[in-house]
Amino acid sequence: MLLISSPAMAEAVRPGVLVLVVGPSGAGKDSLLAAAQHVLAGNTGFVFPTRDVTRPAGSGGEAHNPVTTDEFRLRCNDGAYALWWEANGHGYGIPTAIGAALASGQTVVCNVSRGAIELARQRFARVAVIWVTAPLEVLARRIAGRGRETADEIAARLARLPPAEPTGSDVTIIDNDGTLEAAAAKFVSAVRAAAA
Repeated sequence: MLLISSPAMAEAVRPGVLVLVVGPSGAGKDSLLAAAQHVLAGNTGFVFPTRDVTRPAGSGGEAHNPVTTDEFRLRCNDGAYALWWEANGHGYGIPTAIGAALASGQTVVCNVSRGAIELARQRFARVAVIWVTAPLEVLARRIAGRGRETADEIAARLARLPPAEPTGSDVTIIDNDGTLEAAAAKFVSAVRAAAA
């Protein structure tokens, strides 16, 4: 029996886009990601992977998969992460499962370190960066509101902020110094634009 494929069948799936959400602590990345997940709930074209973090469950902030430092290092060595990094005394990993989602054309949206941007650009065909920022006084107030760090630790964290925002034609900047609703609307718009 002769099988003839149609042009639609022969057409390869366009890779999905990896949306990297970056910015300083206190910029509101977790709040914007949660808002986007709510707005895009039920839309299978968007995936929001859960990160592994070497922080106990229930420690505030994002919902994450808690892992020990030893587990994290073992997973790094075993290739369990598409992207991983260490910052502020913790390890963070994005699972390799995002590769399958991207290959199927889905848009994957995840919170990463600024230091992971170049590696992601090298590893994945389509990358977009959303840089979320806010004035220093707003960052300090939000970090203090978490109740996880002392005043000295907050000051040290803010002193380590990168001197400049990421650059490139794939970067969108969102100033999150007003209401969550206004910033969330801009954020969701940027995610949808990246997926287009």
